[in-house]
Amino acid sequence: MLVHKDQETMLLLIDIGTTTFKAALWAGTFSEPVSIPLSVFDSDPSQWLRAFESALERLGGAGKVQALVVSGNGPTLVPVTGKPGLDSLGRLSLDAAPARYWLDRRAEAEAETVSAFVGAFVDPGFYLPKALMIKNREPALYEKTRFFLSSSEYLVYALTGEARTVFPSEGFERWYWDEALLEKTGLDREKFPPFVFPGDYIGGLLPEAAARFGFDSRVKVFAGGPDFFMTILGTGVSSPGQACDRSGTSEGINLCTKDRIMDSRLMSYGHPVKPFWNLSGIISTSGKALDWARELLGLEKKPYSVFYDLAAGAERGGLLFLPYLAGERAPIWDPEARGVFMGLSLSTGRKEMARAVAEGVCLAIRDVITVMEECGAVAAELRVTGGPSASPFLNRLKADVTGKTVLCPAGPPAEIAGLAVTGAAALGYYGSFKEASEALFQGGETYHPAPEAKPVYDRLFENYRELYRRLRSSY
Repeated sequence: MLVHKDQETMLLLIDIGTTTFKAALWAGTFSEPVSIPLSVFDSDPSQWLRAFESALERLGGAGKVQALVVSGNGPTLVPVTGKPGLDSLGRLSLDAAPARYWLDRRAEAEAETVSAFVGAFVDPGFYLPKALMIKNREPALYEKTRFFLSSSEYLVYALTGEARTVFPSEGFERWYWDEALLEKTGLDREKFPPFVFPGDYIGGLLPEAAARFGFDSRVKVFAGGPDFFMTILGTGVSSPGQACDRSGTSEGINLCTKDRIMDSRLMSYGHPVKPFWNLSGIISTSGKALDWARELLGLEKKPYSVFYDLAAGAERGGLLFLPYLAGERAPIWDPEARGVFMGLSLSTGRKEMARAVAEGVCLAIRDVITVMEECGAVAAELRVTGGPSASPFLNRLKADVTGKTVLCPAGPPAEIAGLAVTGAAALGYYGSFKEASEALFQGGETYHPAPEAKPVYDRLFENYRELYRRLRSSY
């Protein structure tokens, strides 16, 4: 047990993913993480409340918890219509309309409006276009909405009664809002809670929630924020040249840089470790493309390893795939882009298609990294995390396709590790996020690019970029 200021301290760490709710306890060491499946198709936010309750039952130890830190997927928007409390069954309750997941790209017209006001492109998946879409297309819901919150902020509000928006760092202004932008769009300021930053104290638990789950009444709740922000800290990315590859339904490449690099194809904002900057590119459907291919090939009920074994049986670069199954964010920012197979023939089989999809995901990663390096940044190493990082085949493929060394951290899921970093720093165990991140990071297996793969993937990458350029006007 970790002792601080004469008090034993345990952190409860919660991450709301797109398809998985993860929870763990930390008191100097991590408990075995609990993972609870979620449904992106069932967009009722109350499933996160039920998952929280289930996680507590499986973890136990609520009475020893002194602090709680929550992160979550985004930009997912939750129109909250009710007030937090307990229902007649003694369960957490907070009425809300269906969540608009980050995959929801219907707000294209509203994104154009917001982009014009901002003076830069804002993707339809971000918060403000979706809030404006609700105002324009669902006025009754808009009027009923008390707060617009993210997934993690929804759970924190249900537990504490404090509605807050976690603003990650300097440089995020373009993807959030300010008074002037809300006025221009006609959105009501009171529906957008005050900003806090990762590691800030939000409040204590509601008395009824603390009593219901057996928490001490003095438990503190700290802001975690977006899951990718926690992942950066959890993978120990704290120095320029280190990059975090957060894989899951989507893929986020986050590179630590000494100076801020501005390019319209990428996002740039303050790194969790000051005074550095984070250069970021988000790929919309990476793990989702792998799931799509598994279902297409009749393997959705088989372990992922069966799909990867099938892909490993095909030659490198035999078929080209563009993984734009729901448009694409970085680096092309094209909501109309669509997936493409090129090179199909009568000899094409299941293994070739499986490998092409896996290679296409890796080519999308290379595309983002290439743009970063075109801007003058240096990516020396990829630290991979998320569900797909459990595959040695995919990790080797990422190394071969990108030409970068790939490191797969050991320990708990990176979001959980990052939440521990945030909470431990907030409680004063460490002097900074950097100190805590480096202390808690656990290195694991390393994959180096195979020299013989370089000419194959150099050629395939050229074709990948050229194919999109030729098809762009046809979408």
